[in-house]
Amino acid sequence: MRFTLKLLLTAAMLVGGGVSLLAAERSLPSPSSPIYVITNDDGVSHNYVSFFAAGGTPAAPTLTFASDIITRGRGIGGGFFGTQRINLLPDAATHCVYASNAGSGEISAIDLTTNQLAGNFPASPGDAGDSNGIGIVLNANYLYAAYTASNTIATFSVQPGCQLSFLEDVSAAGLNGGSVAGMALHGDILVVAYADGSIESFNIANGLPQSNGDAQNSTAYIRSGIYFPESVDISPDGHFAIFGDSSLATIIEVSDISSGRLTPTLEYTVSGVSHAVGVGINSAALRLSPDGTMIFLGDNDGGSVAAAFFDARTGRVSGGCTSSPLGGFYNPWAFVGSVATRDNTGTGGVLYVAEYGFTASYIGIVKIASDGTLCTLTESPASEVPDLLSDGLLSITVFPPRPF
Repeated sequence: MRFTLKLLLTAAMLVGGGVSLLAAERSLPSPSSPIYVITNDDGVSHNYVSFFAAGGTPAAPTLTFASDIITRGRGIGGGFFGTQRINLLPDAATHCVYASNAGSGEISAIDLTTNQLAGNFPASPGDAGDSNGIGIVLNANYLYAAYTASNTIATFSVQPGCQLSFLEDVSAAGLNGGSVAGMALHGDILVVAYADGSIESFNIANGLPQSNGDAQNSTAYIRSGIYFPESVDISPDGHFAIFGDSSLATIIEVSDISSGRLTPTLEYTVSGVSHAVGVGINSAALRLSPDGTMIFLGDNDGGSVAAAFFDARTGRVSGGCTSSPLGGFYNPWAFVGSVATRDNTGTGGVLYVAEYGFTASYIGIVKIASDGTLCTLTESPASEVPDLLSDGLLSITVFPPRPF
């Protein structure tokens, strides 16, 4: 199938000087293929999910457009940086990809074993995400979708063949009126960041989220009034929740959740009294490395990416490194979206970066090098890969999925 796809792409380039956007029914990449970057293109008229095959050499890792599928839904071409609009079941053997359509309000399921759209699944009529997007997290049994316009979290049960069945929604609003921007789950806990300075956790032992009664303003927000946790990830052992803040500096906040509830966050900032982790502007996209030893951040307004070291025993953040501004920043793309690692072991090997453009979007490719004390982030010469179907790329993921 990859040979056939190569012939189709070559023919399209010879005839039209580029890849035709009319080939929406091309077959998807085989799930047995090693590594794919998958995008939620968030198109405001017609939304697509695109697939890019990883390749190249250690010195010059590459991405090559492989395929796309139309979701038959509509996006909004923007929203919160910390909202994950595309996600995978945690078991790679299931081959299920889910993408949100914030403009039309439903979740699209793609079954890679059949190379088809499995269906579009709405929540309740009152659930809407057309303000700042619909975030998605899931485990083997349930998918949770955060609707930013209605301030609700909808729960779907995961069915065979990647199907979803809507169960119920719950209200979810921050202490200062904000909607859910970032979500992460581990075991029986679902942690959310409201992008208004507050955070909260929910118990999901029985499927439907039930608040743990621990809603609180973060330490950085209490101190500054202008720093807002927007993205969140959870350490592999479920001991810590780590937040990336929408902020003027590079801000990371860590909460001990070993009790099953949030505790007051410890702040790590370049300009405060704690450890320096970067020199960027806005750190609202955050992702842990597969081994849980590094935290990667998108410098949303500065066009770079940063990394910090994470001690899984103590929850402390230290040191790190920052890349140079990535190629094409502010001409032709303008903002850094989500980040994801190529490998699902170690520190991840390569960092992929969503690059949001108002008329064109791209995927950045950054090499990761670390000895556990020092690190470097260096852009690949093959970086700035065009995502031709995206009105504004903010969310990417990688198949096979990270193990937690």
